[in-house]
Amino acid sequence: MSHLLEVEDLSVRFETRRGKKVQSVQAVGGLSFHLDEGETLGLVGESGSGKTVSSLSLIGLIPSPPGRIERGRALFQGEDLLAMAPSRLRRLRGNSIAMVFQDPMTSLNPLLTIGRQLTEVAEIHLRMGRREARRLAAERLGEVGIPSPEARLDAYPHELSGGMRQRVGIAMALMCRPKLLLADEPTTALDVTIQAQILELLRDLQERMGMAIVLVTHDLGVVAGMADRIAVMYAGSLVETGPTEAVFRSPAHPYTRGLLGSVPRLDGDPNRALDAIEGQPPDLAHLPGGCAFAPRCPGADAECAARPPLDAIGEDRALACFHALAPREEPTR
Repeated sequence: MSHLLEVEDLSVRFETRRGKKVQSVQAVGGLSFHLDEGETLGLVGESGSGKTVSSLSLIGLIPSPPGRIERGRALFQGEDLLAMAPSRLRRLRGNSIAMVFQDPMTSLNPLLTIGRQLTEVAEIHLRMGRREARRLAAERLGEVGIPSPEARLDAYPHELSGGMRQRVGIAMALMCRPKLLLADEPTTALDVTIQAQILELLRDLQERMGMAIVLVTHDLGVVAGMADRIAVMYAGSLVETGPTEAVFRSPAHPYTRGLLGSVPRLDGDPNRALDAIEGQPPDLAHLPGGCAFAPRCPGADAECAARPPLDAIGEDRALACFHALAPREEPTR
């Protein structure tokens, strides 16, 4: 079966200087996943686990230096994004593949009006004239729920609220009706009410347009409501993948169990302390030779001195752990 996007063994390294000393950091190591048309994949993990670096690598936005892609392939409709000529990648980026960035206040240019930033996309990728591009920009603003879209085209980013700016970012990403949307923490800076509106907007637009979404987030609640499948990352590598419902119902990796155990529940005991994952996330410049999660894992033993491979544990599920216990059933959330 042909997938819309198929990432194989993606590895990204950063090399930075501290005085005369060069520090090498493996930000992403051997990442592999696939995505079909109209599907949503949730890329989950703590800050620093490599989620954002992975998505930026796919569209050539890793600064080089200090970053560089060591190896891997990323086949989008049969073309390798990682081996693609820069001119070809620029034509795809913003057209067939688009990205919603984490902070719209920094991703939008404060010196240009909203209209100018939107019309530029249509002028470059769709070869539209200024008037036609402005009409399309107003149409896209209306689609993402911004009132009086024509008037908003003349506003600057600082004149809009955080939720409105995020909607502008989504409108910009959808100007050319992309086949793949990379959404990097699209709700992280918003209050709960606006978060729900943005997620509902993405679901609605996905249903209408049939686009695929890679949803980068650390919020398991967002993943539960949005993603068809989930990929859990730790220290730059995948530790567990599978259908979202199956992983939530029966998490198999101790890190996945720890993440789910740390989420408050409406039906839980209000007097009971939340579970916590002991220790701190690893220093990527000094990862242990074996399982990166071993220093924090209550079940680690001598076997964990080697690195566990990502092996299949069932239909469309995989786990990177030597102690692949039967997935533990969790109460329905």
